[in-house]
Amino acid sequence: MEGFFQRYLSLYRPLITRMNELMSTYELSYSLWQVIFYIKNNGPSTLIDIANNYNVEKPTITRRVHRLEELQMVKQIPGMDRREKVIQLTEAGEGIYQACRKKITALENSVMAGIANDEQMITFQTLPKIQENIMRGGGSKSE
Repeated sequence: MEGFFQRYLSLYRPLITRMNELMSTYELSYSLWQVIFYIKNNGPSTLIDIANNYNVEKPTITRRVHRLEELQMVKQIPGMDRREKVIQLTEAGEGIYQACRKKITALENSVMAGIANDEQMITFQTLPKIQENIMRGGGSKSE
């Protein structure tokens, strides 16, 4: 399906911009939100767990976590190994997660307005399959 990626990518930047605007009240950006979202949905986590999930380098996550610590939204807790940093949400972080989650859900509902539920579900189920194909190395490297 020629042009699929162009259509998908044309959604990405405006959506991230809208999310950044929504969260700016809390001094958050989408990249910081990703860390909060991961910890909220997976429980206390290591920097490596978070980095692997988002397919980014550990130093990138370390910088994000430091910023969230400055904002008092996350804190380090003892891990199995002293060298391992385990991060969890603070009470303030939990509250901000809830506030942002409401705003993001409202945004999700508004951008999906007028799209039939079955079409929404197909898209919701298809995107992870595309991601899986990409992560498996789908597509030719030499064309």
